[in-house]
Amino acid sequence: MKKYARWVPALFWMGVIFYLSGRTGSELRGLFPFIENFNLGHFLAYFVLSGLFHYALAHLTSPGKTSAVSILLCFLYSLTDEYHQAFVPTRSPEMTDIINDLAGAVMAAAIFQIYKKKR
Repeated sequence: MKKYARWVPALFWMGVIFYLSGRTGSELRGLFPFIENFNLGHFLAYFVLSGLFHYALAHLTSPGKTSAVSILLCFLYSLTDEYHQAFVPTRSPEMTDIINDLAGAVMAAAIFQIYKKKR
């Protein structure tokens, strides 16, 4: 049961991403008036998601495989996120969003790898 509980934070964060993905541009600007460019938002959201996937997977496999699976899961969720945005007014799927999502996921994986090597 404990191994399944490790997935709860990642699933919760995926829900947050899904919720934000369903907001129009003006709604997002209302929620985050201090952010002018949402590229950073994509990076940070998937940086966190990758870290949470690492947490969920860390006890199951080696650190290298954990990072690879985390990045793959982030990529797949990013694709579904962009597909979801195709149905939201004022939003559209963007390749740059997927690139920013992957950059965040890869950065989190790199930090995880450095941390594991130093331990």
